[in-house]
Amino acid sequence: MIKYTLLVLFILSCSDNLYIPKPKAKLKLSYPKSIYEKQYFEKHYNFEINKNTRIIPTSKGHNIFYPKMKATIYMSYQSINNNLDSLLNDAYKLPYKHIIKAEEIPEKIFINREKRVYGTVFNIVGDAASQIQFFLTDSTKNFIVGSLYFYSKPNYDSIYPAVKYIERDLYRLIESFEWKK
Repeated sequence: MIKYTLLVLFILSCSDNLYIPKPKAKLKLSYPKSIYEKQYFEKHYNFEINKNTRIIPTSKGHNIFYPKMKATIYMSYQSINNNLDSLLNDAYKLPYKHIIKAEEIPEKIFINREKRVYGTVFNIVGDAASQIQFFLTDSTKNFIVGSLYFYSKPNYDSIYPAVKYIERDLYRLIESFEWKK
């Protein structure tokens, strides 16, 4: 009798008719609406940035901190002294240091002849340490290189919405960027 009971239980337990309901929920990440304001700096440049950030001056430039996302855009300024080729070479090499973890690294070129702002943004797709890298120059005197980093283990699927939010802010920064004369 016990054998038959165990056999019946075994057969019933192997059935595909078992249904385990899953909760109806999706992860919803919401970020505050971007409100931009012009930032005026003592030296070299000005630009517009999201009011939800904090600007932290450094000895080489400025960092733009996103407290709610635990992310920072690190910006480093350098003067051009007959070394534009080496600065550009370094700026193009930097994103490709992440090629081991990156699935692809598409580039977007920015040219504003009126304001003499030229640059490239590299979007690093994948679980790399930095998701966005960029440089800006006037091609004669000024050069800026920047990188976006999150204070968490890089999991691209999880941070993708935050990357896109910051990317929009970065594009606004570049489009409003002006070199001081």
